Amino acid sequence: MTSLEEKIKEIEDEIEKTPYNKASQHHIGKLKAKLSKLREEHLKRTSKGGRGYGFGLKKEGHATVVIMGFPSVGKSTLLNKLTNADSPVGTYDFTTLDVIPGMMEYKGVNFQLLDVPGIIGGAAKGKGRGKEVLAVARIADLIVLLVDARKMGQVKDIVDELEGVGVRLNKKPAKISIRRTKGGGIHILSRIKLAKIDEQTARSVANAYGIHNAEISVGEDVSVDDLVDAFNGNRIYIPLLVAVNKIDLAGGKELGKVRLVSPDSILISAEGEVGLSELRDTIFRTLGFMRVYMKPQGEKADLVEPLILEASSSIRDLCGSLHKEFLSKFRYGVVWGKSVKHEGQRVGLNHKLKDGDIVSIIKKL
Repeated sequence: MTSLEEKIKEIEDEIEKTPYNKASQHHIGKLKAKLSKLREEHLKRTSKGGRGYGFGLKKEGHATVVIMGFPSVGKSTLLNKLTNADSPVGTYDFTTLDVIPGMMEYKGVNFQLLDVPGIIGGAAKGKGRGKEVLAVARIADLIVLLVDARKMGQVKDIVDELEGVGVRLNKKPAKISIRRTKGGGIHILSRIKLAKIDEQTARSVANAYGIHNAEISVGEDVSVDDLVDAFNGNRIYIPLLVAVNKIDLAGGKELGKVRLVSPDSILISAEGEVGLSELRDTIFRTLGFMRVYMKPQGEKADLVEPLILEASSSIRDLCGSLHKEFLSKFRYGVVWGKSVKHEGQRVGLNHKLKDGDIVSIIKKL
């Protein structure tokens, strides 16, 4: 091992051996901050000279979904069933040597799906093509983690690999704001009682990043890991779906374990095309899109080509996505659908739309 890998291993072992309590939390915080910095440095070193992060991919469509999993779990089969892609399929490991893109159209939304090479243990440390595969995950709007119904331990293994490269799954950034000051040391500003960290812990973490004077504003009861992520500043927060494949090959006990390990997972058979409709719909709902159909004044609504907006978008957002003139000359909107109390209701710019609404924008002459 390189000296850098040895340092990482030493700190990992020390964290594991140190009992977590009030007296030790500042020490553990310092260790976690050091570990985070060393991992970042290791990733930078292992990235040099290779094909680089992201395989030179270009994001297309309304959203990018990365399908990840261990080798031979059925990623290529799933991609081919969901899209028009032509990904090579085989029963042996490492069939997919490059990222294979495909486009899935669902409810008017174009999802770019990416089939990436299979993950192996130690990917976050650069084993195999791990650093490249995990880098592709960082550009995703959603990660679909595909696992074999008979090998549910794969879920934790891959989540750990993603966490190791700064990807936070199904989480939002903690409410932490760091403002460096000229003096005064490290201080926490919070209106709520903090049970997981104190100023001594914050000082240990900050000092590990070479910061000795700062005000840390906290809006929720954050953990040491949250604090380390805030100081690091380059974490990526991505939603995750777990799709459990090959359910047709699993026994009753194995299927029972699926719900214990991952109760919210979607059960599918890519080969048998079982559960794919539910998977498509869950991808759509998780990414929070909605369809709005435009009705030019005095004409019929276009119910073929919807306008795709983010969930909870307003009339203002809709106008902005069309043309700036729709905002500057806006008089009022007329809406038919679930977001209004009666059909053909007049609304203003702040009106929140819902999926399937029909909208007319009335402009000033």
